[in-house]
Amino acid sequence: MGSTNFKLRFSPKDIAYWASRYNYSRGEEGMPELGQKAYKQGYLTSAELLQFFVWKTGGRGQSRCKKNLESYVRELTGISFKTKEERLQVEVLTLLDGVEWPVASAILHFVFPGKYPILDFRALWSLGIDKPPMYNYTFWKAYTDTCRDLAKATKVDMRTLDRALWQYSKENQR
Repeated sequence: MGSTNFKLRFSPKDIAYWASRYNYSRGEEGMPELGQKAYKQGYLTSAELLQFFVWKTGGRGQSRCKKNLESYVRELTGISFKTKEERLQVEVLTLLDGVEWPVASAILHFVFPGKYPILDFRALWSLGIDKPPMYNYTFWKAYTDTCRDLAKATKVDMRTLDRALWQYSKENQR
């Protein structure tokens, strides 16, 4: 895939405003705590993986996620959380049944606060991507770098930026 041109659809000055309006029907209560618990223990259990999965997907397809054996979940998430190699960190999570790029990104977002954005069609739309491509590492990395640069330039944390991107789309995307 060639270079992706992300372009914020609203003024960077308005990130705090859009983040303050954030209203996700599933909330996010317990997600930061779950991420920090996983970070400290060095892996996810099957039950913890399912919590992330249900939060990100609204529960769609959880039968696939439930097929993962406990030992497999612990081993793969352990590899993800311990490696310094970003590509391995995200791609190893997609080896889990039911876990695709958006769920993997949500796990990383909460396990490593401040480091990763959540890959979501709403956030992508707010960054000028009308129709998301097939996800792959090259695209994910470009999106992640764009979000990191934007957060740094506007002096907001990744969670604030993520909320703003999501909310702007929710209120403006047709």
